[in-house]
Amino acid sequence: MTERVLFRLSRMNKTGAFLATAALVFLGLWLPGIVGAAVLLVLAAGLIWLLSRTWKVTPPPVRVPRVLILALLIAAVAYKAS
Repeated sequence: MTERVLFRLSRMNKTGAFLATAALVFLGLWLPGIVGAAVLLVLAAGLIWLLSRTWKVTPPPVRVPRVLILALLIAAVAYKAS
């Protein structure tokens, strides 16, 4: 199943994937309290899964910004949950 999901993700339009992710981030930041934190947490979990699956083929200079953005997303979850 993992390979099938990764194959479908690789065929997606990159602009559409970016816009969908940005919409989820803005939705999570806009929704109040724990509901917004849950949206952001689900998004962070999906991105962690994707990053763990693509870590070997990601060039090292690209890994750092991805991990930093993920850390900022998790910090936003902690802020929204408190």
